[in-house]
Amino acid sequence: MTYAEFTATLTAPAPPATLSPLLRALWLEHHGRWDAAHDLAQQDETNPLACWLHAYLHRREGDLANAGYWYRRAGRARFAGSEVEEWQALVLAVLEGG
Repeated sequence: MTYAEFTATLTAPAPPATLSPLLRALWLEHHGRWDAAHDLAQQDETNPLACWLHAYLHRREGDLANAGYWYRRAGRARFAGSEVEEWQALVLAVLEGG
């Protein structure tokens, strides 16, 4: 799936069943379903991308201390751009597999 194909799914009333758990979480967060996205992000705390997504979600909710913990678990510095830019970067990273 490409970035354009993924973003085209954002107009649907529900995420496609074929999305990976991390893409599904990003889809859900985009639609304001933070809790459902958070549940998916917590499913694999050994995956650096899941940890980055977890960090992003806590950044979005304003819990920067918790976000910092998850950025460290992901092996990443805090994202320097906007939340929109981070969401886009996460989608691209998940699509690229890392």
